[in-house]
Amino acid sequence: MSAPEFTRPAPVDVVHHSHLTGIFEPQRKEVDVSDLEVIGNLPADLHGAYLRNGPNPRFDPIGSYIYPLDGDGMVHRVELTDGTARYTNRFVRTPMVEAEEQAGHVIWPGVTDLYTPGVEEVGPELAGRPRELPDINVVRHGGRLLAMAETTLPYQLNHEDLSTLGPNHCDGAMSVGSTAHPKIDPVTGEMVLFNYMLEAPYLTWSVVDADGSATRMPTPVDGVDTPLMIHDMALTRRYIVLMLCPLVFDMAAVLTGGSVLDWRPEEGTRIALIPRDGGRVRWLTCDAYWVWHFANAFDLPGGNVSVDYVEWTYPGGFAKAPAPATGSLVRLVIDPESGHLTKDVVSDRDVEFPRVDDRELATPHRAVATVGKLDVSRGRQDSLWFLDTVRGTECHWDPGSVSVGEPIFIPGGEHEYWGMIGTDRNDMSSWFFVLPAEDPGSGPIAKVRLPIRVPAGLHGAWLPAQ
Repeated sequence: MSAPEFTRPAPVDVVHHSHLTGIFEPQRKEVDVSDLEVIGNLPADLHGAYLRNGPNPRFDPIGSYIYPLDGDGMVHRVELTDGTARYTNRFVRTPMVEAEEQAGHVIWPGVTDLYTPGVEEVGPELAGRPRELPDINVVRHGGRLLAMAETTLPYQLNHEDLSTLGPNHCDGAMSVGSTAHPKIDPVTGEMVLFNYMLEAPYLTWSVVDADGSATRMPTPVDGVDTPLMIHDMALTRRYIVLMLCPLVFDMAAVLTGGSVLDWRPEEGTRIALIPRDGGRVRWLTCDAYWVWHFANAFDLPGGNVSVDYVEWTYPGGFAKAPAPATGSLVRLVIDPESGHLTKDVVSDRDVEFPRVDDRELATPHRAVATVGKLDVSRGRQDSLWFLDTVRGTECHWDPGSVSVGEPIFIPGGEHEYWGMIGTDRNDMSSWFFVLPAEDPGSGPIAKVRLPIRVPAGLHGAWLPAQ
């Protein structure tokens, strides 16, 4: 159905939208500020930059606004050098953002709305195209700095000032689209990724070598016959691990006023082990659950595969159920030959954003950090939880009135740390926190006051100085 048959949607009620107010309120300022205030002692052995992406609509939206799928990308950077800090933020300027800036108002609706602007408003090149949203993650690989999201091409950013250079398909490896969560093998330097699509073949995977060249072009995954939403993946030395949870794209329902995504738990969850050497895909099936994010995966002696991820009873916000969705950090051991699965709950505090030391991806990891709840019976995810997988112990940091985001592991020259951005709900001041990795429960050894409020966002990375 062509775009002109849909009418322009009405404005979103921004004032009463939970993900457009408070700590989520969009930030329209772009700044570049050096010599930031530091409380505590910022480690002198940290040389590099913490970057984080997140949804941040350039103008008040129309139609729908579904967090975390909607919102233009804004990348935030905290550079650390010799105990000093500098902050920079920039919008990821897609053609849609540029057209709206020229017009001075929003033009495109949310991703679940089928309306797109016509030629008379945006010209022939943009007419009929949906909004592009590289707003979920930021990755450095093969000389490129990439803002990434679901299905669409990543946008390359300038390393120096974070200005937008334009879309980049990484030598063809992302010619059919990309993912928000590629995995970079710390041994080979390869970036491995997948892409889901609304039409056959529905799911592909590809590989970009350490030098930025494509070593595997988009390759269909055999055995997929339905368009499914798949947000993240895991990687071992032998396999790509994908969990195909039954959140189905139903375009027929959209055309009759229904939801674009349909949760079908009766179909169960399918697990794909895709050999990185291109061998036959191994499929396993179990009862339905939902996965947003993986911590890590690795091969075990004897051929089994161990996977750490956050398992939800269902995708809250995209499905209805009599009880609230609950989430747990789970360790799943898979026997690829027999199909036998062994599952252990590691933490049941409605955790999310699990991260490990990126240098340990695809191998056994020492620790997992998550955002979780002090009181699982109520409230927001209000604290950070750190699992020591070697000792089998867990500790946490309660930041009080501060809402903290995804923790990132930061290796220094002499010591190791965890870093994250948080915003104080009382005065809306934003901070960058540095916690010691040997005792993160003791709280921050330093916090950097950021010059503007940083909206609650999604994923990022630590980029050591090169």
